[in-house]
Amino acid sequence: MRATNTKTGWRAAFPPAAERKAARQCDHPGCAHEGEFRAPQARDRLNDYYWFCLGHVREYNAAWNYYAGMSADEIEVEVRHDTTWQRPTWPLGMKGCTRRFTFTVNDPFEVFGTESAEEQRQRVRPLTPEEEAMKVLELVETPTLKGLKARYKELVKRHHPDANNGDKAAEERFKTINQAYNTLKASLIA
Repeated sequence: MRATNTKTGWRAAFPPAAERKAARQCDHPGCAHEGEFRAPQARDRLNDYYWFCLGHVREYNAAWNYYAGMSADEIEVEVRHDTTWQRPTWPLGMKGCTRRFTFTVNDPFEVFGTESAEEQRQRVRPLTPEEEAMKVLELVETPTLKGLKARYKELVKRHHPDANNGDKAAEERFKTINQAYNTLKASLIA
């Protein structure tokens, strides 16, 4: 509706708020109060409203359950759908496109290094202390405490300095085995 200009000033083309409120009665059966507050009629009609007085809108809202009558799977689908505002989503760069772009930078002074992106991806990450200990003890998967002790005893017998006539290399290997055992034992107990 448009506002019109008269000699007395601006006049709205629709009735004043007081008249509009008085025209609405509470939709609750048997209530004669004014219907000032709106409430949705149903989940599938969120833009159609009941108009209630304050007491009845509080009552209606306390009993309102948007998900009433839906199974757990339907609720999950609805929640997932709401996280993207009911819009379709897909992985970035994948919608209808099979072409992959590779952007390269001309770097004559090698400011960004000489490694290509593929070489950077293939670079080996440093091992954790537990992974290093498993490598020293020649273990493929994480052992149980009992399996760890059995493997430790086997390696200690093989690399003990007394069993190798005081060999310095065997003694160093023995020390690293002890450190690896203590590291894995601490991680298994914790």
